[in-house]
Amino acid sequence: MSISVQGLSKTYGQQKAVDGISFNAEPGVLGFLGPNGAGKSTTMKMLTCFIPQTAGTATVCGFDISKDPLEVKRNIGYLPESNPLYTEMYVKESLTFVAGIHGLHNPQQRIAEVIEQTGLGPEQHKKINQLSKGYRQRVGLAQAILHDPQVLILDEPTSGLDPNQLIGIRQLISDLGKTKTIVLSTHIMQEVEAVCNRVIIINKGKIAADDTLQNLRAKNNNQTLENIFIGLTNK
Repeated sequence: MSISVQGLSKTYGQQKAVDGISFNAEPGVLGFLGPNGAGKSTTMKMLTCFIPQTAGTATVCGFDISKDPLEVKRNIGYLPESNPLYTEMYVKESLTFVAGIHGLHNPQQRIAEVIEQTGLGPEQHKKINQLSKGYRQRVGLAQAILHDPQVLILDEPTSGLDPNQLIGIRQLISDLGKTKTIVLSTHIMQEVEAVCNRVIIINKGKIAADDTLQNLRAKNNNQTLENIFIGLTNK
């Protein structure tokens, strides 16, 4: 398993943000859904070793998030919802900087590959603060995949994009999911139906559903994913 989660919890004072969840993820695109405040981003931050768990365990590519955080980070690419970028840097300059952090052996070749893969060629010599939101998202994705991680954690990667930008980013995520394990958090149900092999719905810190789209529909009278989501999270 690329990701294995067992009884993972996170408590803030008296509030349980994540309440003993367990799941596994293998290569493909896993849709990680839930209403605001359900625990999605908290789970992602624990898996990426950004915050520690309160209880439970998780491994990424066989490395424990508590015992081997550096190895976890070497095997994971993370695009948080806020997409923090050094906006005064040029696109290629920022990728060179990230390549240096990861200690890549042949950085310029890998940077050229990722620029091609993410469609950043026309923008590579611009400053990041001159880019549209769609291209900034591409820069964030490029940074996340630069070290060729086996696992990608993407938190609302298409938020605020126009329809043309959406198509490009979704296609890129689909292509990456052929060889990598991707956990994709989004509120856009069409996006899940377009790119995800499997869906986990989390509500109030607990897993409400974990299945393929086909099985979810079959169990819910062939309702739309949107209606299934509403039914499971309005309780």
